[in-house]
Formats: sequence, structure tokens, C-alpha cells
Amino acid sequence: MREYLELYVDGRWTAPAGPHTIDVVNPATEQVCGKVAAGSAVDVDRAVAAARGAFAGWSGTAVKDRVAVLQDIAEKYRERTGDLADALTEEMGAPAALAGGAQVQLGLGHLTTAVEILRNFAFEERRGTTLVVREPIGVCGLITPWNWPLNQIAVKVFPALATGCTTVLKPSEKAPFTGQVFAEILDAAGVPAGVFNLVQGDGPGVGVPLARHEDVDMVSFTGSVRAGADVARNAAATVKRVTQELGGKSPNIVLDDDAFAANVGKGVAALMGNSGQTCSAPSRMLVPAARMAEAVEAAGRAAAAITVGDPRGPAAMGPVSSAAQFEKVQAMIQRGIDEGATLVTGGTGRPEGLERGYYVRPTVFADVTQDMTVAREEIFGPVLTLHGYDDLDHAVRLANDTQYGLAGHVAGQDLGTARAVARRIRAGWVTINEGFDFGCPFGGYKRSGNGREWGEFGFHDYLEVKGIAGYAPADDDDRPAQ
Repeated sequence: MREYLELYVDGRWTAPAGPHTIDVVNPATEQVCGKVAAGSAVDVDRAVAAARGAFAGWSGTAVKDRVAVLQDIAEKYRERTGDLADALTEEMGAPAALAGGAQVQLGLGHLTTAVEILRNFAFEERRGTTLVVREPIGVCGLITPWNWPLNQIAVKVFPALATGCTTVLKPSEKAPFTGQVFAEILDAAGVPAGVFNLVQGDGPGVGVPLARHEDVDMVSFTGSVRAGADVARNAAATVKRVTQELGGKSPNIVLDDDAFAANVGKGVAALMGNSGQTCSAPSRMLVPAARMAEAVEAAGRAAAAITVGDPRGPAAMGPVSSAAQFEKVQAMIQRGIDEGATLVTGGTGRPEGLERGYYVRPTVFADVTQDMTVAREEIFGPVLTLHGYDDLDHAVRLANDTQYGLAGHVAGQDLGTARAVARRIRAGWVTINEGFDFGCPFGGYKRSGNGREWGEFGFHDYLEVKGIAGYAPADDDDRPAQ
């Protein structure tokens, strides 16, 4: 039983203002596996004051000194990868291979990427007689989700620290253990007091006062569209910057070629990873209508082959994160059945042999039309919908017929065709044949949010741009800034 009853404020572990705690439930057992302190507006005030007090010093450090701190964090992070993986499995049910693999390694990848970018980042540049300066925006409130908790902490905290900002982190109360271990890592690495602060708690108790706080200069939020709109409303009175990575209903256009069946199988696996709880997951598979029967057979076979079970063992898929998420996914599967979609495999209820835990059957629907709820709403579970297209123009129209625009996926052997299709998808992050790059900007169009994370683009939202006109004489355009 884990008990994390202190917050990390101004470089010290300290008791919260109130006595309240939040129980954390292991989704594989449905049993309470720990508790964390429940912070309040008073704790937010203390953390923001610490961050504000540390800002002048941290923002004035030399780049080489910030690089050194991030490298120290990386060293301590590597020492704690096992602890981070254990926390992920316990708090959100990530299978051991996923927790110790992608979940932990993505965080480390974003850290090492931030170090490399920081070394060469242009914080100043001359444009004629003007000097353009990029300065840290200030105190940043960072609100992170439960589905990829470590990845989302990493893509916010590391760019913020690299650019000279100070931070207050509120992890999800459903998956708070990784945030606690993360804070221990930064403490062990010697991050200066006040530069990083951790306040555990829920949305009303911590998220709202953090977004509203008049001394917070920016809020970065990852979560649902509904919660993102609430964050923006709460931040509006102080006209602070708000960046958001929200929901998705991402298309996966599978091209008509010899790799078709294999690419259908890969698309199923990509969706089902992390129990379908990935904002950018390829949840809508678009296939040539003439090959729908082949797609149904390949998708059904791939989904049925996915092993579901105890995340501490060899199962490929663990539970969804909570009772609420389980009930939502079950309701959406039933909605698909009721609205007339063809159930290829899966369905409601737990997989056979699993009587306890929030386990969902890997589910595939065919004959899905654009007006069905399962085609339009984010399910956030292991549920795939199959849609037929007549030609590539039709495929693109179907792909873009959504309120979301976080991600898109294209799979096919003809790279030229795949590139052309990818350009036409209205989304902020598009993969061709499951391509991956830590430097690729990640973020959404439309109701999937605003701003970008990952790589160099992850630095931009943490910076203000200052123009100093007349910085140099008109006849001195070629001299570097001093």
C-alpha cells in the first residue's frame, strides 16, 4: 500500500494544508492500492509563490547550466526506471512490457531530446536592425492525464525547465504515483528550490485554482475536450496563455496494395495498445470498400489474438484505468450494437475467465456509418470501427469528417501516395506506416486543442517573443547580436 501524504513545494516535502487524501484504485484488482495527499487552493498558492520566487534566478541561468541540470535529471531518471514502471502498472494497469517499455522510455526520450535542442536553441536572433528575443513566459501550471502519465509530464516539464520557466505540476488523481516518483527524481537531481513543484489533488481542489491563479503565466493541459474548455474558462479572467492537447477520433487510411491485410493487423494492434486509451490512437480504420470482407476477416483475427489479463504477467493488454472508464466503454459498445453496426469480435462484458478488474474485450465493428455514435465520439477504449471508402478522395473526406484533428494515420507501400494522402488529413500529427520521431510536433486541429509539444516545437509555447527595434544601426545589419 503506497502512501504519499506530502507535497513537493519549494524544494521540500511538506504536509498539505488540509488532512484530506485521495484513494488510488488498482484497475486490475479493483482494490485500493494507495493514497495521496489531496491539495487545495492554499497549497496551490504556496507552490505558485515558490515558483514565482525562483523564476528570476532560474530564467537568468546560462544555457549550459540548464543543460547540466537536465542531464542530472536524466541520470536519476535512469536509476528509477524500474520504480516508474511498477508505479504505472499499479496505478493504471499498463502491462509490464508496456510500462517498462514505451511508457517509461518515452519520458526519457523527451528528456534527452530537450537536452539536445537546448544546446543549440536560438533564444536571440538579429533581423535587420531589430533584435528578436525569446524569453521564458514565467510560472507554468501543468495539468496532466492518467493514460500516458509519464509521457505527458515529460513533454511539459522538460521544455518548461529547458526554456527557463518554473513549474507547478498537478498529475491526474487517478494515476498520481508516477508524478510522485518523478518529483523524487527531480529532488534527487538537485533541481533548485521552487523551480519544480508538485501538488497532488483533483480538478476542483487543485486544477481550478491553478488555472485561475493570477500569478500563473501559462497553463498547459492534456485531457478531455470538456475539461479543456473548463480550464480555458478558468484561465480567461487573467488572460494567461492556455495550451491544450485534447481528444481525438483519428482515422487510419489503409491503402489498396499487397500489404493490405498486414496493415489492417498492424492498425488493430496500434489501437489496442494501452487498452485503446491513447488520444492519437487509430480508432477509425478506413479501407477500400471492395476489400471490406478481407478487412473484416483480418481485423477480427488480429483483435481475437490479443491476450488480455493481469498486467503483471505476459498479457498484451491490461484493464482500462477505472470503473468509470469501464462503464463508459461498455456503454459505447452497446450503443454500437443498438445503432446497427456489425459486431465482428468482442462485445460487452469482461473477457472470459476475468471476473474482477476493469478488463474490456478487444472489439471490432464493421458496417459503421458516419452518423453512428461509435464513429463520431471518442470511446477511449479497445474499440475499432471499420469504414469503407470508394476512392482516395472519399477516404480523405471520411477522415476529415470529425470535430477532432489530433492525429491521422496512413498505411501503404506506395510512399508517394501515402505522402499525398497525409498532406490532406486535417490533423496536427500524421504518421505514415507508423513512423515515429521525437522531434515531430504533436498537437491538434479543431477541438483537439492548440499549441504543440515534442521536440523544438515543444519549446515555443513556453516562450514570449520580444522585439527590440533599433537595437543596431541601419548600417550594422550583418553583425551578430551581442
